[in-house]
Amino acid sequence: MTRLSFTMENYLETVYELSGNDTGVRVSDIAERLGVSKASTNSAMVTLSQIGLVVNEKYKEIFLTPAGRELAELMAHKHHVIEKFLLNVLHVNPTIASEDACAIEHVISNDSIAAMRKYLQLG
Repeated sequence: MTRLSFTMENYLETVYELSGNDTGVRVSDIAERLGVSKASTNSAMVTLSQIGLVVNEKYKEIFLTPAGRELAELMAHKHHVIEKFLLNVLHVNPTIASEDACAIEHVISNDSIAAMRKYLQLG
């Protein structure tokens, strides 16, 4: 699979967060959550659709494909582990921990996540 840019990962994760139990997501909701234009969001959805991570039909809601859901869940998991590590081990302010986890999740290796999970005894 093609490596997604930081921006594309954020779009995908936002679709995941907003979709809840496999419901569709509107472009306007994604744009609002990320603080970007609808045009930028439309462009990102076209890109994510072309690589098979979302289903994006014009003027309809956006849905994650199974591959898109799997990748988004992995990113959400990374975010959770990093945030927990920053909060519980380093005692970082919760707001800063959440912001930093969002930035770190895009560049950290799976090996480092596994080490954090082990340290935190997350199974």
